[in-house]
Amino acid sequence: MSAASTALRTGVARGGIEFRQSLTTGLDLWTYLFPSLVALITVFFMRDARVPGTEFSLGASTLPGFLGMNLALTGLATVAQLLVTDREDGTLLRAKAVPTGMSGYLIGKIVLVGGMALVGFVLQLVPALFVVDGLQLDANGWLTLCWLIPLALVATMPLGAVLGSIFDNPRSIGLIMFTMFGLIAISGIFYPITALPGWLQGLGQVFPIYWMGLGMRSAFLPDAMAAVELGGSWRTLEGFGVLGLWAVLGLLLAPVVLRRMARRESGSAVAARREKAMSRAPM
Repeated sequence: MSAASTALRTGVARGGIEFRQSLTTGLDLWTYLFPSLVALITVFFMRDARVPGTEFSLGASTLPGFLGMNLALTGLATVAQLLVTDREDGTLLRAKAVPTGMSGYLIGKIVLVGGMALVGFVLQLVPALFVVDGLQLDANGWLTLCWLIPLALVATMPLGAVLGSIFDNPRSIGLIMFTMFGLIAISGIFYPITALPGWLQGLGQVFPIYWMGLGMRSAFLPDAMAAVELGGSWRTLEGFGVLGLWAVLGLLLAPVVLRRMARRESGSAVAARREKAMSRAPM
């Protein structure tokens, strides 16, 4: 059996085990349920508001963007957090010591985070469908989801791995989340991006979150709702192109950064981080 097939088999098995464990652990279950509760509460209070210039529910319009936002958060923040945590507790060092261990480790994280993203997507969507009206999912919508969800994860997970490689302190996740929330605010998730100043509209379109939200709206909302978007259309080709560019950038950058990070991992580095973490712990 080749090294690549060994890494793939080991990684898929490892990711499957970790995913099943996440479905039976209280803290992990809360990470699934909390975004669902936030989505449900958000669309509930927005259900009677209307998208400016239309009679369409703002809550129904917000839900697809919310789904895209949470895919981005899972791909970026969750991957970064897993890497930072595994570096601190020595998991990454143990993977490095095994032949094809790093490849198997990364494949396992892809399986784990991909599973988490899909479960979270369903948990956020299904309850909210009972709260808001107007969503529709036809054949074109299903087709959109079939390319959008995988591409969204490929566009964000490598970047999450890069962030997890750069930061080695779990407290750094707060900085990552703060930056993410800033991007969410200018990405038209909770309110049409057309309401923002022009320079913020341009900045928001640089990053994947806007295009993930727009793609989700194109899958779930009537075609008439495209009139309130920039350019008066769903801009499917542009969204595919921007997400594809981020995916290529991440796939080119992540292996380089990950290899450099792995070379720096050692028993002394893990011990130093552990001692630093112990010194921060309250007495």
